Amino acid sequence: MSTLKKLTHISVDEYLDGEKAAEVRHEYSGGAVYAMAGASVQHNLIAGTIAAALRARVRGSECYVFQSGMKVRIDDTFYYPDIVVTCGAIDLAAYYQASPVLIVEVLSESTEAKDRLEKRVAYQRLASVKEYALVAQDKLQIEVIRRVNEGWQIETYSHGDVVKFSSVGLEQPLESLYEDVLRLLP
Repeated sequence: MSTLKKLTHISVDEYLDGEKAAEVRHEYSGGAVYAMAGASVQHNLIAGTIAAALRARVRGSECYVFQSGMKVRIDDTFYYPDIVVTCGAIDLAAYYQASPVLIVEVLSESTEAKDRLEKRVAYQRLASVKEYALVAQDKLQIEVIRRVNEGWQIETYSHGDVVKFSSVGLEQPLESLYEDVLRLLP
């Protein structure tokens, strides 16, 4: 015998209000809410190192670096990227950013497909986004998807390369962005 189950959709305002008190973070798309999983040690170390390098670079400028607790809004969709950089005026009361210039996602086995396709397409719809970085945690590799003229190009960095985040003028040796993880390896 088949069963029917009603899918409940909530409004953007209901989602935003619920997230303020939620113990678990959720992403939101078209009325549906999806719980977020925790992150590995490597994921946290890599994201923290990249955020610190970005923060050191933009210190004193009109740019701000947000880590995993800040949402990005694309129409009626909200994601929690690992790192978001915005430049210009920000709303201190907002629980999300709508005009980021740089978004960084550290890939995991469970999120890689969504980060590479769904989120990439969504983030590229934001006119403010200049770069979207996909950072591997199981190997030394960072892909930067960069807005160029009317299109996008992907630059892949690996061993010995200097990673360029042109949107904020940061150039950093790849190995330095993985330094905490590399110290843990035998």
